[in-house]
Amino acid sequence: MEKFRAWSDCGGDVESVFSKDELLTDITLYWLTNSIATSTRLYYETMHTEGMLGRFVPGYVGTPTGFASFAKDNFTPPEEWVRRCYRLTRFTEFDRGGHFAALERPHELVTEIREFFRPLRA
Repeated sequence: MEKFRAWSDCGGDVESVFSKDELLTDITLYWLTNSIATSTRLYYETMHTEGMLGRFVPGYVGTPTGFASFAKDNFTPPEEWVRRCYRLTRFTEFDRGGHFAALERPHELVTEIREFFRPLRA
């Protein structure tokens, strides 16, 4: 629950963004599948990589890439950093939303994903 409160755009009121059913479902899935450790591995490895930019340097990725930046996410690299590492074709900043954007702002995220892929259809 602490992560939902701290990492979302809820202003300290978790239930203003998430229903109790959503919270309990999500937490239960991690608990029953014993998968919380694997879900946090990326964060651990990122925090133990030297240099902030080094965290985002997988080598250059030439595949068209989109980046959705939600206002209250934990950390969003500057667009310039993303451009150095990826063939960035779309970088969108949102005024609302946090780390759990798919749960917090599903309509905005789905619209953004559709807009990203639309020019790639042909």
